[in-house]
Amino acid sequence: MLRIVDTRTGHLVEIPPVRRHLLSICVHLSADEAGIGLGDLRALLVGDVLARTAELHGLQSRTFLTTPDLPHEQARALERAMSALGAHPPATVGVHHPNGTLGAAADVHVHAYGTAAQAGDGGVRIDVGRVGPASREGDVPDRAHLLAPGLLDAAVPEGTDPLAVRMLMLGHAYRAPITVTGTALEEARRTLGDWRQLVADWAQEPSRPIPADVLRHAHAVLADDLDVPAVLDALVTVATRADVPAGAKFETFAFLDRVLGLDLAREVGHQHRAAT
Repeated sequence: MLRIVDTRTGHLVEIPPVRRHLLSICVHLSADEAGIGLGDLRALLVGDVLARTAELHGLQSRTFLTTPDLPHEQARALERAMSALGAHPPATVGVHHPNGTLGAAADVHVHAYGTAAQAGDGGVRIDVGRVGPASREGDVPDRAHLLAPGLLDAAVPEGTDPLAVRMLMLGHAYRAPITVTGTALEEARRTLGDWRQLVADWAQEPSRPIPADVLRHAHAVLADDLDVPAVLDALVTVATRADVPAGAKFETFAFLDRVLGLDLAREVGHQHRAAT
């Protein structure tokens, strides 16, 4: 059973609301003059993780995406940014409509920061917290660059894995505001690199089952308001547990990456190819 807090009521509700095996998700990007920005990308990631979590719990999912009426160049930039961040492409993409017809009957509506509910929206509403890069003067988010065709360019230094942005965002509760700083990005990049190397090392050892307590905990926190930061914390703990064999650590990281989407097995096999 998946439960998430409905912004309208502040209460946990079960999704989907009736016993069936399809979860319908509609992600709403901002329609203001600021255009598509990092907050919109965060909403996309929340929708993506929700869909992945549903699938982990045995549900099929279908995602719709509503956007402003974007110029072709910005629409292509949005597609590239979604791909770079590892978000599964939505089943349907449409422009905001006054009647809110696209995805109106969705089970869950994920709203980027600052978006308003559309007429006809039913289901559960999730409001995603604000996100932005820090200005040079301090930690005040600066949206000035966000109309640029390269949505990630100003937030991700050249040569940085865009999935470090995904990891940074997943490390915060989806309702909490985030300020993207160079320090935070570097920490996410370093952790991501360390985990990939560990996974590659563990993959060389015999496979072992995922510890039952870890699996129960991960399922529970994901099902209870999509607590992805708790999953990341669990991986930190598993990595250092002396009672968990290397093969079990590999299986744990690989399994939970189905939700996290961080490509944690990227380095598996690279040592062998380098040696030959």
